[in-house]
Amino acid sequence: MAEEVSECTPEQVECVEEIFQRIASDLSMIADREITIGEIETTIETTRPAGRSKIHISFRLGFKGPAGTEHGCLLVPLPDAISLACCLMMVPADVVKSNRGLKTLDSTTKDAMLEVGNFICGATDSALRALGKENGKVSFEGCQGVKANVRPALVYREGDPLVVGRAKVALAEFPEDTMLLLVPVKALEEQ
Repeated sequence: MAEEVSECTPEQVECVEEIFQRIASDLSMIADREITIGEIETTIETTRPAGRSKIHISFRLGFKGPAGTEHGCLLVPLPDAISLACCLMMVPADVVKSNRGLKTLDSTTKDAMLEVGNFICGATDSALRALGKENGKVSFEGCQGVKANVRPALVYREGDPLVVGRAKVALAEFPEDTMLLLVPVKALEEQ
């Protein structure tokens, strides 16, 4: 099936922007580091996009609405996900910097990564509620590493439209990188 990309409605763009801003705000608070959101590009796509050029962590989200649960995720570059997990554990700044290059994680860091996912989920749910979408609930469905240029695993039927947000995000003093938010169009319609 060929990939189709189309424009979003103003409401879908607002949802994506609110979700990214809420995630940045909540994670800044728990990480005790400033997280800034730069340019956000929002489109409708019919295939799951992949994180480019490096391993990502897929924080999987379930959007529960009246018609059932739709699935999406936030793809975070591995160095930034590690940094967030380390900050949550109150790891000293020099250790956070050296851990950004890790490719395998110990059990403590994995547990902290799950907590980061819970905060991402809560922020997403709060953002949708702030926009008046109170008929559903967002649940955290775990996280998983995804190789560079590989699409994240989701409960997803190929060809279904996704609202895809690509945001330039900077965590504290570290270089800006791109996070991807994938939300099924149906999930935003049901909310």
